[in-house]
Amino acid sequence: MNGSSSDVLVSRPVPSVDRRAFLGRWGLGLGGLAANVLLHEQSQAGDETPARGVARSGATGILDRLHHPARAKSVIFLYMDGGPSQMDTFDPKPALERFHGQPFPRKREPTQFDNVGTTMASPWKFRQYGESGHYVSDLFPHVAQQADQLCVIRSMTSQFSEHTSANYFLHTGLGIVGRPSMGAWAVYGLGSASADLPGFVVINGGLTPPGGLDNFASGFLPAAFQASTFSPTGAPLANLGSSAVDHPQRRESRRRLLRKLDQQFLATTGQADPVESAIRNYELAYRMQRSVPEVSDLESETQATRSLYGVDHPNEATSIFARECLLARRLVERGVRFIELTCPAVGHDRWDQHSNLLKGHQDNAQAVDQPIGALLQDLQQRGLLDETLVVWAGEFGRTPFAQGSNGRDHNPYAFSLWMAGGGVQGGTVYGETDEFGYKVIDRPVEIHDLHATILHLMGVDHERLTFRFGGRDHRLTDVHGHVLHDVLT
Repeated sequence: MNGSSSDVLVSRPVPSVDRRAFLGRWGLGLGGLAANVLLHEQSQAGDETPARGVARSGATGILDRLHHPARAKSVIFLYMDGGPSQMDTFDPKPALERFHGQPFPRKREPTQFDNVGTTMASPWKFRQYGESGHYVSDLFPHVAQQADQLCVIRSMTSQFSEHTSANYFLHTGLGIVGRPSMGAWAVYGLGSASADLPGFVVINGGLTPPGGLDNFASGFLPAAFQASTFSPTGAPLANLGSSAVDHPQRRESRRRLLRKLDQQFLATTGQADPVESAIRNYELAYRMQRSVPEVSDLESETQATRSLYGVDHPNEATSIFARECLLARRLVERGVRFIELTCPAVGHDRWDQHSNLLKGHQDNAQAVDQPIGALLQDLQQRGLLDETLVVWAGEFGRTPFAQGSNGRDHNPYAFSLWMAGGGVQGGTVYGETDEFGYKVIDRPVEIHDLHATILHLMGVDHERLTFRFGGRDHRLTDVHGHVLHDVLT
C-alpha cells in the first residue's frame, strides 16, 4: 500500500456463518485458525506496513487498506475523570472577576444539583505561553511549557450532565451502556500493529470512571477488541506469569486440550465469536507473558527520563500518573494502537469539585501536570509526537456560578479539551464560549465530531467503518459527526 487515495477499498464483510461452519466441519477449528494466523504473522514480521495503517499481527482489523493517508499511528487519551472546569484551565474569562460574588447575570439552565450560588471567578491566574500566546492557568505550569503543541478546543458540548451517561457518551458515542468504546472501534478497523501486545490498552491509575469497565468494552464488536487493563504500579497484569512449579510440558498439554475443546465447540455450534475471540486472547496472553514484563519495566529508563516524568515524585498521585504516561510512551513505541489513561486517587474526589474547588482542582492538577508535560516533550524529542495523537478531556465542564459557596456544578453546554501531535495544528484555538464560559457561541463541537476527527487522523472514514448488529449497520458516530478539518495540519 502506498497510501494514495486510489488505494481506498471498502471494509471486508464480516465472515458468514456458512464459512465458519465449513471451517468447523473440516476440523480446522479456531485453535487451528489461531495457529495458522500466528504462523502467518511470524512469516510477515519483517514486512513493513506503511504508517502502521493496517494490522500485520495481533487482533486483525477489518480494513484491507486505509481510507486515506493516516497522520496518527497511535492515540493516547488522557481522561480527566469528573469534568475539569474550563474557566479554570484553558478558557480564561475576565468577566467572572467583574461579577464575582454577584448573582449570575444570565439565564441559568437547570443544574445537576439545586444549590446555586453567586458568580465565581477563577482562583487561578492565566498567563500566555509560547509563540502562540496560548492562555493557560497556573494549574498547569508544565503543560504550559508545551503550549505551542496544543490545539485547544473551547467549544465542546455534551448531551448529558450526569457522569455515567456522559462517560458512556464520551467513550462510545451513546449515553447508555452496551456500545463499543472508541478504542475498540479503532482496533476493529485497523487491528494491532504489535504481535505481542493488545491493540487497546487502558492504564488504570486507580479511579474507574462512573459507568465502570463498560466505558472500555467492545460492546457488540468481537470481544478480541475490548481493552486490556494495565496497572502502572505493582504487577502490570494479574496472573501474568505461570506458577514456578508449573512444568512447561503441562502448560503445553493444557493449551492443546483447549484447542481441541474449542474445535469441538465450534463444530457443534458454528458460532465463531466469542470462541474466536477467546482463542485470540489465549494466544495473545501467552505472548504477553514475555512482552508485558519488558514493556512495563520502567527501571530500564534513564534516571533523567524518570525524573522528567516524576516517577519518583514525593506526591504519590503524581508518581502514579508519571508511571502511566511513561508506560504509554513505551506502548506507543511498540505499536499499541489506542491507549487510555485514567486518573489516580488524590485523597478526595476526582475532577468533580462541587465544593472546595481550590484544593480539589489543585490536587488533581498536581497529579497530572508534570507527567503530561513530560510526555509531550518526550514524544517530540523521540520523533513520535507527529505520529501520536494526544487528547486531554473530561466528560463535560463546570458552571461559571458557584455551587454553594466554593464549588462548581456540572455544565454540558461548554467545556474545553486539547489535542496535540498526530496531525493537529499546535498553538491554535478552536471555538469560543460566551463571556462567562457558560455556553458555546462559535463553532460548537459535539462528541461525535471528536470521534470522527480521531478516526480521520488514523486514516479511517468514520462513515465507512461499520459493523452490522441487530439488523442494521452501526458506527462509532451513529448518524452524526463531522471531521474538524480546520484544526488539522
